[in-house]
Amino acid sequence: MRVGVLALQGDIQAHEAVLERLGCRAREVRRAHDLDDLHGVVLPGGESTTMWHFLRRTQLDEALRCFLRSGGAAFGTCAGAILLAREVRNPDGRGLDGIDIGIERNGYGRQTESRVIDAATDDPEAPSIEAVLIRAPRIVRVGSAVRVRAHLHEEPVWVESGRVIATTFHPELTHDTRVHRRFLDLARDFAEACMAPDTQ
Repeated sequence: MRVGVLALQGDIQAHEAVLERLGCRAREVRRAHDLDDLHGVVLPGGESTTMWHFLRRTQLDEALRCFLRSGGAAFGTCAGAILLAREVRNPDGRGLDGIDIGIERNGYGRQTESRVIDAATDDPEAPSIEAVLIRAPRIVRVGSAVRVRAHLHEEPVWVESGRVIATTFHPELTHDTRVHRRFLDLARDFAEACMAPDTQ
């Protein structure tokens, strides 16, 4: 199983550190060919407009779309969730269409309104998760095939569809590795699918 972290801008090292704690060394992804033979990629938080600029300049936007269409696992936090979304608001636009959500930039306020709060999860054995919100986007629409894994005051903050995860908070800034472990499970699932013999 091979995973990468989009390394254009944002909290790259924090994600790499969590993945290494979980026994997985990540490749930094800066060019389209860096996605070759990966089974999963993390899209970190940062500044989504800046990240879009780099994605387009390096043709990584189309490479990521191809990766997602192939069934590769993806995990976007904060700005990374904006990149993965189907619809983007404030201002209006489109993301990579990796997950059927509508998302609003800075939906929880500006930098001065950043905070840490417990969000409720769908796991009865671990019913809450620490959510670090830093200029966090707000998920304003969830498609019918999207599962809400955690919510804050009834608003989704962790969603999942197929092999794609999006969180509006920063799990890499806490000691809780649940979201990263779930991402690695999905990447492992894709790796196993790639190794399975062709049955057609």
